[in-house]
Amino acid sequence: MMRFVDETTASVWVETRDFSQVSVHAGGREWTASTFAVHGHHYALVDLHGLEPGTVTPYSVEVDGSKVWPEPEHGFPPPVVATLKPGKPLRLAYGSCRTSVPHDASGNRTHGVDALRAYALKMVSGTDERWPDLVVFLGDQVYADLTSEQMQEFIKSRRDISEPPGEELQDYEEYAHLYYLAWSDPANRWLLSTLPSAMIFDDHDIRDDWNASRTWREEMQQKPWWHQRIVAGLASYWVYQHLGNLSPQDRAADPVWQVIAGHHGDGEPDVSRELDSLAERADREPESYRWSFCRDFGDTRLIVVDSRAARNLASDRRALLDDVEMAWLDDRMQGGFRHLLVGTSLPFLLPMGLHHLESWDEAISEGAWGRFAARAGEKLRQTFDLEHWGAFEKSFRRVAAMAGEVADGRRGPAPETVAFLSGDVHFSYVSEVERSSGSRIIQAVCSPIRNPLPRLLRSFGALMSYGLATPLGALAARSAKVPDPGLHWSTVKGPWFDNNLACLEIAPEGLKLWWQRGVVRDGDNARPQLERVADVTIAPRKAGEPAREPG
Repeated sequence: MMRFVDETTASVWVETRDFSQVSVHAGGREWTASTFAVHGHHYALVDLHGLEPGTVTPYSVEVDGSKVWPEPEHGFPPPVVATLKPGKPLRLAYGSCRTSVPHDASGNRTHGVDALRAYALKMVSGTDERWPDLVVFLGDQVYADLTSEQMQEFIKSRRDISEPPGEELQDYEEYAHLYYLAWSDPANRWLLSTLPSAMIFDDHDIRDDWNASRTWREEMQQKPWWHQRIVAGLASYWVYQHLGNLSPQDRAADPVWQVIAGHHGDGEPDVSRELDSLAERADREPESYRWSFCRDFGDTRLIVVDSRAARNLASDRRALLDDVEMAWLDDRMQGGFRHLLVGTSLPFLLPMGLHHLESWDEAISEGAWGRFAARAGEKLRQTFDLEHWGAFEKSFRRVAAMAGEVADGRRGPAPETVAFLSGDVHFSYVSEVERSSGSRIIQAVCSPIRNPLPRLLRSFGALMSYGLATPLGALAARSAKVPDPGLHWSTVKGPWFDNNLACLEIAPEGLKLWWQRGVVRDGDNARPQLERVADVTIAPRKAGEPAREPG
């Protein structure tokens, strides 16, 4: 997998069968790294350094001197290292929620066409469209709680599936197999070996409603299998997702990577104990480790925020981001960029009626209407997943204030847009904050990549998000004395419910966004076509221009 790439460096992530020396060859040069071990699995991260900015160079991978990638006659173009070019406007793809089921007629019937795979096949076809500089996966890269038949067969080969945790994942070995199922399809494997990627988790990477509330957490901690599950989930996330997010400088400061990098001798380092310890501590003390990250791409800043592990669930300090994480975000929410992009798995701006309902539910769950209502509110919260930013009203207002200060030019020169990029909700849409001056503040959601809602739930979701929820939510929030959120927003485009991969481009006319889905034509499930679903351009606001009208 091609992971972190900047102007002169690139990181290639590899999993091997055994302890190995892994070499990457590109442009007549060679870079080598030894593997490290985690619970019997072997990995290497090969740093390519001293590269030329703005170049596209084919590469190959050798394990112990034998070429393993690209595979002979694999039918795809050579994978490439594409370094960033100074001054080149950013283009990225993003989305969330992708299940791992076969890409045949049966899988496409139950889960729809994989938009990521359709995008990969479009890239292979030789389109003139410029490839993204980065693909950002905004959560639920794997489903540890809702497993496929293929994953369940693997679980059954190891343990009695009738015993807890049943069809859900139990340990690191099962997580490793789940990632294999998610990323081993040839088309997706080629795309991930070619496009640099960045990732952040959401709840299903661990378990549905992960850290929804203090009650949820206390209930899970009573389950005898949970401790092993959360440690395995975070440890495997560090290996398969988080490690590749880090720049070489950030990686050098990571405590587990220091063990790997400091190892000398003939044997490979086994970092299982250190990694499990880090995962256990990060779950118990969220302030002890940061999963969020920030990158600057010329005149564009991308901040990717952990909105799951960094929560403070104490009743007197309840927050979606704990104090340390909020301070980190506050430091990075700055002007001086043409565009400020904030990636967060949970939409910051839900449809406004649903936001009000979540704020109301938080208030009654925390005792605004008494003990009996609090129990009912907690049940509603877990049943209907009412645990987004709106359900952490104080955190929402703090981040809303940051965004407003950036947009008003109080944190440096105001950007053209402050754009929140999110997933999670299984429908896509664009909303904009109603403002008469300053930067545009928008929310652009792409969800799912492959896990569509059933059609009946689509209608219910649209009704609850855009119909009944709007007047009822506002009334309910007022009845529980919930403060005004500080921002007001409306829908620009959407919702739509297809499997989608979104693209974003910094263009002269503004911030261009479009969504694409895979479509099977003539019964050819193996080679779906890519079709555009929607597009919108967020142009810079002219002086005195009113907010964009809903569309």
